[in-house]
Amino acid sequence: MTETIPFKLNGKATSLTVDPERKLLWVLRGDLGLTGTKFGCGASLCGSCTVVVDREPVRSCQLAMKDVRGKEITTIEGLAQGGKLHPLQEKFIEHGGMQCGFCTPGMIMNAYGLLLKNPRMTRAQIIAGMDRNLCRCAAHTRILRAMEEVAGRK
Repeated sequence: MTETIPFKLNGKATSLTVDPERKLLWVLRGDLGLTGTKFGCGASLCGSCTVVVDREPVRSCQLAMKDVRGKEITTIEGLAQGGKLHPLQEKFIEHGGMQCGFCTPGMIMNAYGLLLKNPRMTRAQIIAGMDRNLCRCAAHTRILRAMEEVAGRK
């Protein structure tokens, strides 16, 4: 069974006819060709699939399409505006916050969602907020520095 599900994606009204139980991750990657959102663990543990839904970072691998009806979704592809990278993207590059790059979109989207709620996060708040996003390359300290700079803490 399929349903037509309207939502806003990266600032644009979107409507798709899909299985309402299908996970957002697979719709983004397979149906919409937005491959910046990565499949990591598939169990909402690693954070590679993080996107922002209604200003809240969420794991798209566990979010059913029926749960995004009428909501606003931002993916890594939606952060850059007018050909200019978002400050988080710039600082991740500047501080070397992505070694292999696989976790980077999820890290940036989680950071973006956290900073939307609290743009002046402390170091402790950043560490706590990013704790569930995993990086196998151990770029965590560089990611922390990038976030601190965007939050105006460095």
